[in-house]
Order: sequence, then structure tokens, then C-alpha cells
Amino acid sequence: MPHRARSILAVLMLSIAVPSMAAPAEPSPYSALAAAEARVAAIGFRLTTENAAWCPVRQPQFGWIWGDPRLYDADRRAEALGVYGAEDQTHAFIAALAPASPAASTGIGVGTPVTGIGEAPVPDGAGKHPFARITAIETYLAALPADAALALHTGGGRVVDIMPKPGCVSDFRVEANEKPGAVADGRMVLVNQGLVDFSPDDAELAAAIAHELAHNILRHRARLDAAGVDRGLAKQFGRNARMFKQTEIEADRLSVWLLAGAGYDPAAAARFWSRFGQRKGRPLFQASTHPSWRDRVAALEAEAAAIAAARMLGRPLHPPLIDAPPPLE
Repeated sequence: MPHRARSILAVLMLSIAVPSMAAPAEPSPYSALAAAEARVAAIGFRLTTENAAWCPVRQPQFGWIWGDPRLYDADRRAEALGVYGAEDQTHAFIAALAPASPAASTGIGVGTPVTGIGEAPVPDGAGKHPFARITAIETYLAALPADAALALHTGGGRVVDIMPKPGCVSDFRVEANEKPGAVADGRMVLVNQGLVDFSPDDAELAAAIAHELAHNILRHRARLDAAGVDRGLAKQFGRNARMFKQTEIEADRLSVWLLAGAGYDPAAAARFWSRFGQRKGRPLFQASTHPSWRDRVAALEAEAAAIAAARMLGRPLHPPLIDAPPPLE
């Protein structure tokens, strides 16, 4: 073989044998968000439905989290929707499904567009806020009977009948925010993506979500409003701070029982708050509206011990506060 032919053959063989050194593409940030939504959907569905018997007010739980093309800037919308497999850029869609939930059992999948609910079109929502349509959908669904089938109109003209499970009042949402936090507003539990990332263990993430769910079950926002608390600068002082701190203590206590009722380890609450209290970047001074993390952990351990004692004696679990929470004072 001529020398030039051998050289060309060697180059060809080298190009086949050596893999490309091109840098791998960066994963889409929406993939991490979608994974966080899937975890929160599963935990939220489990906490609300398994504890339904304890909740004084219930709503239908379907086991989903909603998405909407309006949430994403136009220049990244296709990328975001591609992560969910949502090809329809017009309609709201299913962003996450809890395993074995009523919605998942119908065969619909993540990314499925929804064009109608029952005999009505999908509520559009008022205003220009990106979450306006999702909020309208959640509000509409929460007001439906908790034990009646729902006809969901999806893409391609398909109609799916879903029988929800009764559950405690709350919907769930994940915010693309790196701060490890969460908030409850009476009907919604909003979980920051940073909190999901902080909690790789599902039982510990469930502890944080159960705390916010407890705020909703115990109607803390409505009770604080009825008491006339100041949510501004005065929140940190005197009567206002004392009442906010009382609601935090109540939510802590109930959260441990919600974990137990849903089959999670009740001790996960103390583990989570111990790690959260000692995390890097935490505030230097403890807000007067919250107990110190050490006091919080001690109280959570006491509730877990009460649950263990009840189980050892064969007594049915019944959480404190849920029947008649004390007045805020």
C-alpha cells in the first residue's frame, strides 16, 4: 500500500476510535424543576389523602401539579415545554403526577394538555400574572365535590373520567427559587425548588411540606387575620410576634402526626429541622416569630415520642389541635 494511502487510512481509523471531545450540553434547568414538581406532587398527594379523616375540610385530590405555557418567556418556552413533553403551546397541561394517583391511573401523562373540565372550558383566570390560569383552575377544582367523578377534556378530543380521592384542603406548587423555603396561604402550599434540593430524603421533604400543610389545616392565615395581626414591620414585635410564633409551634406539632398518618417516619421532622437550623447561610439572629431550631427539634421529638407511645399501647392515633385549636393570644 502506498505511503499516502496508509496515512489516510490511519487518520480514518483514529477518527473512528477516538470519541468526540465536544463538551456535553448543559442540562436544562427545567429538567430539575420538573423533577422537583414530581417529588412534591407525590408527597403532597400522600399527605393530604392519607390524613383526610383528620381534616375538618376536604377537597378532591387528583394527584397532579399543573403547568402553563404562560409561565415561560417566549424565547425559552419551547425548551421548557419540551422537558414536559408538552407540544401544545396554548393550553394548560399536567406538569407532574403522583404515582398511583387518580389522575395517573387514567393513563394520562405529564405534558397532557387540558382543553376542558366537565362541561366548561378551562378557567382562564383574571389578570396578567403567569399563574393566573393555574390559580383559577385549582380554585375551581377545589370547590367541586370530593367524591364525584370529573370529566377531563385533553388533546385530540379525548375525554378522561377521573374519580378523585378526598383529601385535606391544599394544592401544591413549586417555585423556581433557589432559597430553601416554603409558604402556605390557606389553600396553597408553595415550595421553593431550593427546599427540594436541600432535602434529598423524601421523608424529610415531607416533614417540611407537612409543616406548611398544617398551617392550612389549622386555618392559621384566617385566624391571624381575624385577630388583626400586623404583617408589616410590627410583625416582629409584641402581640403580633407572639401570635405568629404560636402558629409556628402548632404547625410543628401537627406536622409530626401528619407524617405518621401518611406512613412517613415521624422522626424525620426533627432530622429535617435540625439540619435546616444549622444550614449554611441561615440568619444570624432568630426571628421572634419562630421558635429557635433547638426548641423546635425538642418539641418535634416529644410529639414523635407521643406517637410511638400510642402505637406501643395499641391506641389509635389522633393528632392534637385538629379538633379545637386554642385561641391565638
